[in-house]
Amino acid sequence: MTVLIASISTSLAPYTPPRAKNAEAAESGESPVAASEKELSSEQQAQVQKLAETDRKVRAHENAHLAAAAGIAVGGANFSFETGPDGKRYAVGGEVQISVSEGKTPADTIVRAEQVRRAALAPADPSAQDQKVAAEASQMAARARMAQVMASLQGSYSDTPPKGNLIDAQA
Repeated sequence: MTVLIASISTSLAPYTPPRAKNAEAAESGESPVAASEKELSSEQQAQVQKLAETDRKVRAHENAHLAAAAGIAVGGANFSFETGPDGKRYAVGGEVQISVSEGKTPADTIVRAEQVRRAALAPADPSAQDQKVAAEASQMAARARMAQVMASLQGSYSDTPPKGNLIDAQA
């Protein structure tokens, strides 16, 4: 089974150049693209700064997952992008796929589940999906620990009574 560890997902509205600038550019015979490339408005500059900050956070978030998921990551980070008013693409969401298959033994499963949990909670600001994956990994580890206990209990009982003196506890 493969589970996704999600990251920051910011839904900013796609950039649409203001209609007035396009209309002005068309009236002056200038192409709308050339008009929008000249200079960004203060609102557009603020949007670019916000997109750049989101891009930085998203990339740092996914890199934290990747660093902690060494060996269980399935490929690199995948990003969703938005094009800003400056024409550049900014990461506004991302995910890292990790393998959460059980190990060959309960002990292996516990080690793997703990690594999945660490990878899910590695970013400074784990998302709701990250926390969900961490909780599922904790449950996986608990099931493996229970399997270890059950195996040890089955090994401690046998069909033959223990050797030595028996004490009658009925009094």
